[in-house]
Amino acid sequence: MGSFHIPQSQNPRLYTTERSVLSQRCYGEDGVRIPRATLKEAQTALLEYLHSTRSIQFVDAENMSKNSPHFLRKLLKKVEIVKDVRRSMSRFLRYHPINEFEPFFESLGLKPCEYTPLLPRDLMFLSDDCLLLENYRVLCEFGVERNKIGQIYKKAVQVFQHDFGVLLLKLQAYQKLGLSQSFIAKIIVYSPHVLTGDIDIKFIKVLEMLNGLGFDYAWIKEHLSEKEFYNWSMIFRVLKFFREMGCSSELGGLISQHPRLLFEGSSGRVLSLIAFLLKFGLRMDRISSMFLQFPEIQASHFASNIIRFFLFFQEIEMEVDEIGKIVCSYPILLGSCTLKKTSSLLHDLNVGKKRLCKYIQENPQELSKWGMGTRVRPLPVSGEGVESQKLKTKFFLDLGYGENPNMLKKAFKVFRGRGGELQERFDTIVNAGLDQEDVSKMVRVSPQILNQSKALIQSKIDILVNELGFPLSSLILFPSYLSYTTQRVRLRLAMYNWLKDQGKAKPDLALSTIISWSDKIFLSQCVNNHPSGPQVWEDLKAEFTRDK
Repeated sequence: MGSFHIPQSQNPRLYTTERSVLSQRCYGEDGVRIPRATLKEAQTALLEYLHSTRSIQFVDAENMSKNSPHFLRKLLKKVEIVKDVRRSMSRFLRYHPINEFEPFFESLGLKPCEYTPLLPRDLMFLSDDCLLLENYRVLCEFGVERNKIGQIYKKAVQVFQHDFGVLLLKLQAYQKLGLSQSFIAKIIVYSPHVLTGDIDIKFIKVLEMLNGLGFDYAWIKEHLSEKEFYNWSMIFRVLKFFREMGCSSELGGLISQHPRLLFEGSSGRVLSLIAFLLKFGLRMDRISSMFLQFPEIQASHFASNIIRFFLFFQEIEMEVDEIGKIVCSYPILLGSCTLKKTSSLLHDLNVGKKRLCKYIQENPQELSKWGMGTRVRPLPVSGEGVESQKLKTKFFLDLGYGENPNMLKKAFKVFRGRGGELQERFDTIVNAGLDQEDVSKMVRVSPQILNQSKALIQSKIDILVNELGFPLSSLILFPSYLSYTTQRVRLRLAMYNWLKDQGKAKPDLALSTIISWSDKIFLSQCVNNHPSGPQVWEDLKAEFTRDK
Protein backbone atom coordinates (compact mmCIF):
# COMPACT_ATOMS: atom_id res chain seq x y z
CA MET A 1 0.00 0.00 0.00
CA GLY A 2 1.27 3.45 -0.87
CA SER A 3 0.17 6.66 0.77
CA PHE A 4 -0.99 9.94 -0.69
CA HIS A 5 1.48 12.79 -0.31
CA ILE A 6 2.15 16.17 -1.86
CA PRO A 7 5.57 16.53 -3.51
CA GLN A 8 7.67 19.36 -2.09
CA SER A 9 8.02 20.88 -5.56
CA GLN A 10 4.34 21.60 -5.84
CA ASN A 11 3.12 25.03 -4.89
CA PRO A 12 -0.54 24.56 -3.94
CA ARG A 13 -2.79 27.53 -4.55
CA LEU A 14 -3.62 29.54 -1.45
CA TYR A 15 -6.99 31.30 -1.44
CA THR A 16 -7.22 34.77 0.06
CA THR A 17 -10.99 34.72 0.38
CA GLU A 18 -12.73 33.30 3.44
CA ARG A 19 -12.63 29.52 3.46
CA SER A 20 -15.78 27.61 2.54
CA VAL A 21 -16.76 24.40 4.32
CA LEU A 22 -15.17 22.49 1.45
CA SER A 23 -11.86 24.35 1.62
CA GLN A 24 -11.71 23.85 5.39
CA ARG A 25 -11.93 20.13 4.76
CA CYS A 26 -8.93 20.26 2.41
CA TYR A 27 -6.54 19.95 5.34
CA GLY A 28 -5.48 16.60 6.79
CA GLU A 29 -5.08 15.99 10.51
CA ASP A 30 -1.29 16.39 10.07
CA GLY A 31 -1.81 19.90 8.67
CA VAL A 32 -0.84 18.94 5.10
CA ARG A 33 -3.14 20.59 2.56
CA ILE A 34 -5.05 18.24 0.28
CA PRO A 35 -5.78 20.04 -3.00
CA ARG A 36 -9.46 20.82 -3.50
CA ALA A 37 -9.42 19.04 -6.89
CA THR A 38 -8.06 15.89 -5.25
CA LEU A 39 -10.73 15.97 -2.59
CA LYS A 40 -13.51 16.50 -5.16
CA GLU A 41 -12.30 13.58 -7.27
CA ALA A 42 -12.14 11.38 -4.19
CA GLN A 43 -15.72 12.40 -3.34
CA THR A 44 -16.84 11.53 -6.87
CA ALA A 45 -15.17 8.12 -6.70
CA LEU A 46 -16.79 7.40 -3.33
CA LEU A 47 -20.20 8.53 -4.67
CA GLU A 48 -19.91 6.21 -7.67
CA TYR A 49 -18.89 3.31 -5.46
CA LEU A 50 -21.73 3.81 -2.96
CA HIS A 51 -24.43 4.39 -5.58
CA SER A 52 -23.38 2.24 -8.55
CA THR A 53 -21.56 -0.60 -6.81
CA ARG A 54 -23.33 -0.73 -3.44
CA SER A 55 -26.78 0.37 -4.72
CA ILE A 56 -27.27 3.04 -2.04
CA GLN A 57 -29.85 5.66 -3.06
CA PHE A 58 -28.19 8.55 -4.89
CA VAL A 59 -29.25 11.25 -2.38
CA ASP A 60 -27.87 9.20 0.53
CA ALA A 61 -24.68 8.29 -1.31
CA GLU A 62 -24.10 11.92 -2.27
CA ASN A 63 -24.60 13.09 1.31
CA MET A 64 -22.14 10.46 2.56
CA SER A 65 -19.45 11.33 0.00
CA LYS A 66 -19.69 15.09 0.50
CA ASN A 67 -19.96 15.13 4.30
CA SER A 68 -17.38 12.61 5.51
CA PRO A 69 -14.05 14.51 5.28
CA HIS A 70 -12.31 12.54 8.04
CA PHE A 71 -13.19 9.26 6.39
CA LEU A 72 -12.03 10.52 2.96
CA ARG A 73 -8.68 11.69 4.32
CA LYS A 74 -8.17 8.33 6.01
CA LEU A 75 -9.07 6.58 2.75
CA LEU A 76 -6.70 8.71 0.68
CA LYS A 77 -3.79 7.67 2.91
CA LYS A 78 -4.43 4.04 1.94
CA VAL A 79 -4.72 4.64 -1.80
CA GLU A 80 -1.69 4.65 -4.09
CA ILE A 81 -2.41 7.55 -6.39
CA VAL A 82 -1.30 6.88 -9.98
CA LYS A 83 -1.93 10.02 -12.06
CA ASP A 84 -5.75 9.99 -11.81
CA VAL A 85 -7.17 10.24 -8.27
CA ARG A 86 -10.66 9.13 -9.29
CA ARG A 87 -9.46 6.01 -11.12
CA SER A 88 -6.98 5.13 -8.38
CA MET A 89 -9.70 5.46 -5.75
CA SER A 90 -12.20 3.44 -7.81
CA ARG A 91 -9.63 0.68 -8.34
CA PHE A 92 -8.89 0.56 -4.61
CA LEU A 93 -12.59 0.41 -3.64
CA ARG A 94 -13.17 -2.40 -6.15
CA TYR A 95 -10.88 -4.69 -4.17
CA HIS A 96 -11.13 -3.20 -0.69
CA PRO A 97 -14.71 -2.84 0.55
CA ILE A 98 -15.14 -0.14 3.19
CA ASN A 99 -17.09 -0.08 6.41
CA GLU A 100 -20.02 1.97 5.11
CA PHE A 101 -21.20 2.87 8.58
CA GLU A 102 -18.19 5.19 9.07
CA PRO A 103 -18.95 7.69 6.27
CA PHE A 104 -22.66 7.26 6.99
CA PHE A 105 -22.40 8.28 10.67
CA GLU A 106 -19.97 11.08 9.86
CA SER A 107 -22.38 12.47 7.26
CA LEU A 108 -25.01 12.56 10.03
CA GLY A 109 -22.91 15.08 11.97
CA LEU A 110 -20.94 12.78 14.28
CA LYS A 111 -17.18 13.02 14.81
CA PRO A 112 -15.06 9.85 14.57
CA CYS A 113 -14.62 9.81 18.36
CA GLU A 114 -18.41 9.92 18.71
CA TYR A 115 -19.39 7.30 16.15
CA THR A 116 -16.57 4.77 16.67
CA PRO A 117 -18.22 3.25 19.81
CA LEU A 118 -21.52 3.10 17.88
CA LEU A 119 -20.23 1.06 14.92
CA PRO A 120 -21.92 -2.36 14.61
CA ARG A 121 -19.47 -5.14 15.46
CA ASP A 122 -20.42 -7.65 12.78
CA LEU A 123 -21.66 -5.42 9.95
CA MET A 124 -19.89 -3.48 7.19
CA PHE A 125 -22.65 -2.75 4.68
CA LEU A 126 -25.58 -0.40 5.31
CA SER A 127 -27.90 -2.75 3.42
CA ASP A 128 -27.42 -5.28 6.24
CA ASP A 129 -29.29 -2.95 8.62
CA CYS A 130 -32.48 -2.20 6.74
CA LEU A 131 -34.28 -0.75 9.79
CA LEU A 132 -31.52 1.81 10.29
CA LEU A 133 -31.86 3.01 6.70
CA GLU A 134 -35.66 2.95 6.80
CA ASN A 135 -35.92 5.07 9.97
CA TYR A 136 -33.16 7.39 8.75
CA ARG A 137 -35.13 8.09 5.57
CA VAL A 138 -38.35 8.63 7.53
CA LEU A 139 -36.60 11.33 9.57
CA CYS A 140 -35.12 12.94 6.43
CA GLU A 141 -38.50 13.04 4.69
CA PHE A 142 -40.09 14.45 7.84
CA GLY A 143 -37.76 17.43 7.69
CA VAL A 144 -35.00 16.58 10.17
CA GLU A 145 -31.66 17.97 9.00
CA ARG A 146 -29.34 15.15 7.94
CA ASN A 147 -26.38 16.50 9.91
CA LYS A 148 -28.52 16.49 13.09
CA ILE A 149 -29.70 12.89 12.80
CA GLY A 150 -26.42 11.69 14.29
CA GLN A 151 -27.35 13.35 17.60
CA ILE A 152 -30.62 11.41 17.61
CA TYR A 153 -28.75 8.14 17.01
CA LYS A 154 -26.21 8.97 19.72
CA LYS A 155 -28.85 9.80 22.35
CA ALA A 156 -31.53 7.23 21.47
CA VAL A 157 -30.46 4.41 19.14
CA GLN A 158 -33.86 2.79 19.80
CA VAL A 159 -35.42 5.29 17.38
CA PHE A 160 -33.62 3.50 14.54
CA GLN A 161 -34.75 0.04 15.65
CA HIS A 162 -38.47 0.62 15.12
CA ASP A 163 -40.12 -1.74 12.67
CA PHE A 164 -41.27 -0.49 9.26
CA GLY A 165 -43.93 2.23 9.52
CA VAL A 166 -43.80 2.56 13.33
CA LEU A 167 -41.64 5.71 13.48
CA LEU A 168 -43.86 7.58 11.01
CA LEU A 169 -46.94 6.71 13.09
CA LYS A 170 -45.26 8.13 16.20
CA LEU A 171 -44.43 11.36 14.40
CA GLN A 172 -47.96 11.64 13.08
CA ALA A 173 -49.37 11.04 16.57
CA TYR A 174 -47.64 14.19 17.82
CA GLN A 175 -48.94 16.09 14.80
CA LYS A 176 -52.48 15.07 15.68
CA LEU A 177 -51.98 16.66 19.10
CA GLY A 178 -51.46 20.00 17.38
CA LEU A 179 -47.68 20.15 17.08
CA SER A 180 -46.31 21.45 13.79
CA GLN A 181 -44.04 19.30 11.67
CA SER A 182 -41.18 21.84 11.86
CA PHE A 183 -41.43 21.99 15.67
CA ILE A 184 -41.40 18.19 16.00
CA ALA A 185 -38.41 17.98 13.64
CA LYS A 186 -36.47 20.28 15.97
CA ILE A 187 -37.67 18.79 19.24
CA ILE A 188 -36.65 15.21 18.37
CA VAL A 189 -33.08 16.38 17.80
CA TYR A 190 -32.99 17.88 21.29
CA SER A 191 -35.07 15.15 22.94
CA PRO A 192 -35.23 11.99 20.79
CA HIS A 193 -36.54 9.89 23.68
CA VAL A 194 -40.03 11.22 22.96
CA LEU A 195 -39.98 8.74 20.04
CA THR A 196 -38.84 5.64 21.95
CA GLY A 197 -42.08 4.66 23.66
CA ASP A 198 -45.68 5.75 23.65
CA ILE A 199 -46.54 9.44 23.44
CA ASP A 200 -44.64 11.26 26.17
CA ILE A 201 -47.58 12.68 28.14
CA LYS A 202 -45.35 14.70 30.47
CA PHE A 203 -43.73 16.34 27.43
CA ILE A 204 -47.16 17.33 26.11
CA LYS A 205 -48.22 18.64 29.54
CA VAL A 206 -45.05 20.76 29.79
CA LEU A 207 -45.82 22.29 26.40
CA GLU A 208 -49.40 23.00 27.46
CA MET A 209 -48.29 24.63 30.72
CA LEU A 210 -45.69 26.78 28.95
CA ASN A 211 -48.20 27.77 26.25
CA GLY A 212 -50.62 28.71 29.02
CA LEU A 213 -47.96 30.99 30.49
CA GLY A 214 -47.52 32.74 27.16
CA PHE A 215 -44.48 30.90 25.76
CA ASP A 216 -44.84 29.83 22.14
CA TYR A 217 -43.04 26.98 20.36
CA ALA A 218 -40.43 29.35 18.91
CA TRP A 219 -39.42 30.43 22.44
CA ILE A 220 -39.20 26.80 23.58
CA LYS A 221 -37.01 25.83 20.59
CA GLU A 222 -34.76 28.80 21.25
CA HIS A 223 -33.97 27.64 24.78
CA LEU A 224 -33.32 23.98 24.03
CA SER A 225 -29.86 22.62 23.24
CA GLU A 226 -28.52 19.50 21.55
CA LYS A 227 -25.97 19.21 24.36
CA GLU A 228 -28.58 18.67 27.07
CA PHE A 229 -30.65 15.65 28.04
CA TYR A 230 -34.26 16.58 28.80
CA ASN A 231 -36.24 14.70 31.41
CA TRP A 232 -39.74 16.00 30.68
CA SER A 233 -41.18 14.25 33.71
CA MET A 234 -38.77 16.16 35.95
CA ILE A 235 -39.44 19.45 34.16
CA PHE A 236 -43.18 18.88 34.64
CA ARG A 237 -42.65 18.24 38.37
CA VAL A 238 -40.71 21.50 38.71
CA LEU A 239 -43.44 23.51 36.96
CA LYS A 240 -46.10 21.83 39.06
CA PHE A 241 -44.13 22.46 42.25
CA PHE A 242 -43.72 26.15 41.43
CA ARG A 243 -47.50 26.42 41.05
CA GLU A 244 -48.10 24.63 44.33
CA MET A 245 -45.60 26.95 46.06
CA GLY A 246 -47.95 29.80 45.33
CA CYS A 247 -46.00 31.66 42.67
CA SER A 248 -48.43 30.96 39.82
CA SER A 249 -48.90 34.63 39.02
CA GLU A 250 -45.14 35.28 38.86
CA LEU A 251 -44.25 31.95 37.20
CA GLY A 252 -44.19 33.36 33.67
CA GLY A 253 -41.80 36.13 34.66
CA LEU A 254 -39.60 33.70 36.59
CA ILE A 255 -39.24 31.30 33.64
CA SER A 256 -38.77 34.15 31.18
CA GLN A 257 -35.94 35.53 33.31
CA HIS A 258 -34.42 32.16 34.25
CA PRO A 259 -35.20 29.52 31.59
CA ARG A 260 -32.17 27.59 32.86
CA LEU A 261 -34.21 26.45 35.85
CA LEU A 262 -36.10 24.20 33.44
CA PHE A 263 -33.89 23.55 30.47
CA GLU A 264 -30.21 23.42 31.41
CA GLY A 265 -30.12 20.05 33.11
CA SER A 266 -31.07 21.80 36.35
CA SER A 267 -34.57 20.46 36.96
CA GLY A 268 -33.42 17.69 39.28
CA ARG A 269 -31.15 20.10 41.13
CA VAL A 270 -34.03 22.56 41.57
CA LEU A 271 -36.10 19.90 43.34
CA SER A 272 -33.10 18.83 45.46
CA LEU A 273 -32.45 22.45 46.39
CA ILE A 274 -36.07 22.95 47.45
CA ALA A 275 -35.96 19.77 49.58
CA PHE A 276 -32.69 20.92 51.19
CA LEU A 277 -34.11 24.32 52.12
CA LEU A 278 -37.35 22.82 53.44
CA LYS A 279 -35.29 20.52 55.66
CA PHE A 280 -33.73 23.58 57.28
CA GLY A 281 -37.15 25.05 57.93
CA LEU A 282 -37.38 27.63 55.15
CA ARG A 283 -41.08 28.31 54.49
CA MET A 284 -42.61 27.78 51.05
CA ASP A 285 -43.32 31.49 50.58
CA ARG A 286 -39.66 32.28 51.31
CA ILE A 287 -38.52 29.67 48.79
CA SER A 288 -40.89 31.16 46.24
CA SER A 289 -39.48 34.63 46.95
CA MET A 290 -35.94 33.29 46.59
CA PHE A 291 -36.61 31.94 43.09
CA LEU A 292 -38.13 35.26 42.06
CA GLN A 293 -34.82 36.91 43.03
CA PHE A 294 -32.75 34.09 41.54
CA PRO A 295 -29.29 35.26 40.32
CA GLU A 296 -27.84 34.71 36.84
CA ILE A 297 -26.37 31.32 37.71
CA GLN A 298 -27.21 27.70 36.90
CA ALA A 299 -29.37 26.04 39.53
CA SER A 300 -26.80 23.24 39.81
CA HIS A 301 -24.08 25.77 40.71
CA PHE A 302 -26.42 27.59 43.08
CA ALA A 303 -27.22 24.35 44.93
CA SER A 304 -23.53 23.35 45.02
CA ASN A 305 -22.61 26.70 46.54
CA ILE A 306 -25.18 26.35 49.31
CA ILE A 307 -24.00 22.82 50.10
CA ARG A 308 -20.40 24.07 50.12
CA PHE A 309 -21.34 26.66 52.75
CA PHE A 310 -23.21 24.02 54.76
CA LEU A 311 -20.10 21.79 54.83
CA PHE A 312 -17.97 24.80 55.78
CA PHE A 313 -20.26 25.56 58.74
CA GLN A 314 -19.95 21.94 59.83
CA GLU A 315 -16.16 22.01 59.55
CA ILE A 316 -15.88 25.06 61.80
CA GLU A 317 -18.20 23.26 64.27
CA MET A 318 -21.08 25.70 64.12
CA GLU A 319 -24.22 24.60 65.97
CA VAL A 320 -26.93 23.08 63.76
CA ASP A 321 -29.52 25.66 64.86
CA GLU A 322 -27.18 28.50 63.91
CA ILE A 323 -26.52 26.90 60.50
CA GLY A 324 -30.27 26.69 59.94
CA LYS A 325 -30.73 30.37 60.79
CA ILE A 326 -28.09 31.49 58.29
CA VAL A 327 -29.31 29.16 55.50
CA CYS A 328 -32.91 30.34 55.96
CA SER A 329 -32.01 34.02 56.22
CA TYR A 330 -29.45 34.30 53.40
CA PRO A 331 -30.10 31.61 50.74
CA ILE A 332 -29.42 34.02 47.82
CA LEU A 333 -26.10 35.14 49.33
CA LEU A 334 -24.95 31.55 49.95
CA GLY A 335 -26.02 30.31 46.53
CA SER A 336 -24.36 33.15 44.64
CA CYS A 337 -20.88 32.74 46.13
CA THR A 338 -18.42 29.88 45.60
CA LEU A 339 -16.67 29.73 48.96
CA LYS A 340 -12.94 29.16 49.41
CA LYS A 341 -11.72 26.01 51.21
CA THR A 342 -12.10 25.98 54.99
CA SER A 343 -8.36 25.57 55.61
CA SER A 344 -7.59 28.55 53.36
CA LEU A 345 -10.13 30.75 55.13
CA LEU A 346 -8.88 29.86 58.61
CA HIS A 347 -5.36 30.72 57.46
CA ASP A 348 -6.26 33.92 55.60
CA LEU A 349 -8.56 35.20 58.34
CA ASN A 350 -6.00 34.21 60.99
CA VAL A 351 -8.74 33.03 63.30
CA GLY A 352 -9.87 29.98 65.24
CA LYS A 353 -13.09 28.08 64.65
CA LYS A 354 -14.95 29.38 67.72
CA ARG A 355 -14.28 33.02 66.98
CA LEU A 356 -15.09 32.50 63.30
CA CYS A 357 -18.49 30.99 64.17
CA LYS A 358 -19.26 33.95 66.40
CA TYR A 359 -18.07 36.45 63.78
CA ILE A 360 -20.26 34.86 61.06
CA GLN A 361 -23.33 34.92 63.30
CA GLU A 362 -22.76 38.62 63.99
CA ASN A 363 -21.70 39.56 60.42
CA PRO A 364 -23.32 37.08 57.99
CA GLN A 365 -23.02 39.53 55.07
CA GLU A 366 -19.23 39.15 55.25
CA LEU A 367 -19.60 35.63 53.81
CA SER A 368 -20.03 37.13 50.34
CA LYS A 369 -16.44 38.48 50.54
CA TRP A 370 -14.87 35.04 51.00
CA GLY A 371 -15.46 33.61 47.55
CA MET A 372 -12.96 32.00 45.20
CA GLY A 373 -10.67 34.52 43.55
CA THR A 374 -11.10 37.19 46.23
CA ARG A 375 -8.41 38.46 48.59
CA VAL A 376 -9.38 37.71 52.18
CA ARG A 377 -7.85 39.91 54.87
CA PRO A 378 -7.30 38.81 58.50
CA LEU A 379 -10.06 39.66 60.95
CA PRO A 380 -9.33 42.58 63.25
CA VAL A 381 -7.95 41.55 66.61
CA SER A 382 -10.69 41.62 69.26
CA GLY A 383 -10.24 42.41 72.94
CA GLU A 384 -10.72 38.74 73.62
CA GLY A 385 -8.09 38.02 70.97
CA VAL A 386 -5.52 40.27 72.65
CA GLU A 387 -5.96 38.41 75.93
CA SER A 388 -5.65 35.09 74.10
CA GLN A 389 -2.41 36.27 72.45
CA LYS A 390 -0.97 37.13 75.88
CA LEU A 391 -1.88 33.70 77.25
CA LYS A 392 -0.39 32.02 74.18
CA THR A 393 2.85 33.97 74.50
CA LYS A 394 3.12 33.03 78.21
CA PHE A 395 2.41 29.40 77.36
CA PHE A 396 5.15 29.33 74.70
CA LEU A 397 7.66 30.97 77.08
CA ASP A 398 6.85 28.39 79.76
CA LEU A 399 7.46 25.65 77.20
CA GLY A 400 10.98 26.98 76.66
CA TYR A 401 10.61 28.65 73.30
CA GLY A 402 12.40 31.71 74.67
CA GLU A 403 11.75 35.28 73.69
CA ASN A 404 13.25 34.88 70.20
CA PRO A 405 10.69 36.59 67.88
CA ASN A 406 11.25 34.07 65.08
CA MET A 407 10.69 31.10 67.41
CA LEU A 408 7.53 32.68 68.79
CA LYS A 409 6.25 33.46 65.28
CA LYS A 410 6.79 29.84 64.25
CA ALA A 411 5.01 28.63 67.39
CA PHE A 412 1.98 30.80 66.68
CA LYS A 413 1.69 29.17 63.24
CA VAL A 414 1.98 25.60 64.58
CA PHE A 415 -0.38 25.81 67.56
CA ARG A 416 -4.10 26.32 66.92
CA GLY A 417 -6.51 27.49 69.61
CA ARG A 418 -6.67 30.14 72.29
CA GLY A 419 -3.99 30.51 74.92
CA GLY A 420 -6.25 29.19 77.65
CA GLU A 421 -7.22 26.17 75.56
CA LEU A 422 -3.58 25.23 74.87
CA GLN A 423 -2.80 25.34 78.59
CA GLU A 424 -5.88 23.26 79.35
CA ARG A 425 -4.86 20.58 76.80
CA PHE A 426 -1.31 20.55 78.18
CA ASP A 427 -2.66 20.10 81.73
CA THR A 428 -4.85 17.21 80.55
CA ILE A 429 -1.76 15.22 79.56
CA VAL A 430 0.02 16.13 82.81
CA ASN A 431 -3.02 15.16 84.91
CA ALA A 432 -3.09 11.74 83.25
CA GLY A 433 0.05 10.97 85.32
CA LEU A 434 3.06 12.32 83.45
CA ASP A 435 5.71 14.73 84.68
CA GLN A 436 5.33 18.31 83.49
CA GLU A 437 8.89 18.41 82.15
CA ASP A 438 8.27 15.22 80.15
CA VAL A 439 5.10 16.68 78.67
CA SER A 440 6.97 19.88 77.74
CA LYS A 441 9.53 17.78 75.83
CA MET A 442 6.70 15.83 74.16
CA VAL A 443 5.07 19.04 72.96
CA ARG A 444 8.35 20.43 71.64
CA VAL A 445 8.90 17.20 69.65
CA SER A 446 5.27 16.88 68.43
CA PRO A 447 3.53 20.26 68.84
CA GLN A 448 0.51 19.14 66.81
CA ILE A 449 -0.68 16.97 69.73
CA LEU A 450 -2.14 20.10 71.33
CA ASN A 451 -4.23 20.94 68.27
CA GLN A 452 -7.01 18.67 69.57
CA SER A 453 -9.78 19.12 72.05
CA LYS A 454 -9.32 18.20 75.70
CA ALA A 455 -11.95 15.44 75.37
CA LEU A 456 -10.22 13.85 72.38
CA ILE A 457 -6.84 13.82 74.13
CA GLN A 458 -8.42 12.17 77.21
CA SER A 459 -10.12 9.58 75.00
CA LYS A 460 -6.89 8.65 73.19
CA ILE A 461 -4.96 8.27 76.48
CA ASP A 462 -7.76 6.09 77.88
CA ILE A 463 -7.68 3.83 74.80
CA LEU A 464 -3.88 3.50 74.98
CA VAL A 465 -3.78 2.52 78.65
CA ASN A 466 -7.08 0.81 79.46
CA GLU A 467 -8.02 -0.75 76.09
CA LEU A 468 -4.70 -1.53 74.42
CA GLY A 469 -2.76 -2.20 77.64
CA PHE A 470 0.25 0.04 77.05
CA PRO A 471 1.92 1.92 79.93
CA LEU A 472 1.36 5.66 80.08
CA SER A 473 5.11 6.18 79.71
CA SER A 474 4.76 5.02 76.07
CA LEU A 475 3.63 8.57 75.29
CA ILE A 476 7.04 9.96 76.30
CA LEU A 477 8.77 7.82 73.66
CA PHE A 478 6.00 8.22 71.10
CA PRO A 479 4.10 11.49 71.69
CA SER A 480 2.85 11.47 68.05
CA TYR A 481 0.49 8.66 69.08
CA LEU A 482 -1.93 11.41 70.11
CA SER A 483 -1.97 12.76 66.54
CA TYR A 484 -3.25 9.54 64.93
CA THR A 485 -6.92 8.61 64.72
CA THR A 486 -8.21 6.01 67.14
CA GLN A 487 -9.48 3.99 64.18
CA ARG A 488 -5.95 3.72 62.70
CA VAL A 489 -4.45 2.76 66.07
CA ARG A 490 -7.04 0.06 66.78
CA LEU A 491 -6.85 -1.34 63.26
CA ARG A 492 -3.05 -1.54 63.19
CA LEU A 493 -2.80 -3.16 66.63
CA ALA A 494 -5.61 -5.64 65.93
CA MET A 495 -3.77 -6.77 62.77
CA TYR A 496 -0.40 -6.89 64.54
CA ASN A 497 -1.80 -8.96 67.43
CA TRP A 498 -3.39 -11.43 64.98
CA LEU A 499 -0.08 -11.84 63.15
CA LYS A 500 1.76 -12.24 66.46
CA ASP A 501 -0.68 -15.01 67.47
CA GLN A 502 0.03 -16.72 64.14
CA GLY A 503 3.78 -16.47 64.75
CA LYS A 504 4.23 -14.15 61.76
CA ALA A 505 5.21 -10.89 63.48
CA LYS A 506 8.11 -9.79 65.66
CA PRO A 507 6.89 -9.92 69.27
CA ASP A 508 8.78 -6.79 70.32
CA LEU A 509 7.83 -4.37 67.54
CA ALA A 510 7.65 -0.82 68.91
CA LEU A 511 4.29 0.97 69.12
CA SER A 512 5.71 3.87 67.10
CA THR A 513 6.70 1.49 64.29
CA ILE A 514 3.29 -0.23 64.17
CA ILE A 515 1.38 3.05 64.04
CA SER A 516 3.61 5.35 61.99
CA TRP A 517 4.44 3.03 59.09
CA SER A 518 2.63 3.98 55.90
CA ASP A 519 -0.07 1.56 54.71
CA LYS A 520 2.21 0.38 51.90
CA ILE A 521 5.09 -0.47 54.26
CA PHE A 522 2.78 -2.00 56.88
CA LEU A 523 1.29 -4.28 54.24
CA SER A 524 4.66 -5.41 52.91
CA GLN A 525 6.41 -5.76 56.30
CA CYS A 526 3.54 -7.24 58.33
CA VAL A 527 0.26 -8.08 56.61
CA ASN A 528 1.77 -10.02 53.70
CA ASN A 529 3.80 -12.24 56.05
CA HIS A 530 0.78 -14.57 56.30
CA PRO A 531 -1.16 -15.99 53.30
CA SER A 532 -4.46 -14.98 54.89
CA GLY A 533 -3.10 -11.61 56.02
CA PRO A 534 -4.56 -9.46 53.23
CA GLN A 535 -8.05 -10.92 53.71
CA VAL A 536 -7.92 -10.50 57.49
CA TRP A 537 -6.71 -6.91 56.94
CA GLU A 538 -9.68 -6.11 54.68
CA ASP A 539 -12.12 -7.77 57.12
CA LEU A 540 -10.74 -5.73 60.03
CA LYS A 541 -10.93 -2.51 58.00
CA ALA A 542 -14.58 -3.21 57.18
CA GLU A 543 -15.31 -4.00 60.85
CA PHE A 544 -13.67 -0.83 62.19
CA THR A 545 -15.35 1.28 59.52
CA ARG A 546 -18.75 -0.06 60.59
CA ASP A 547 -17.94 0.62 64.23
CA LYS A 548 -16.95 4.17 63.36
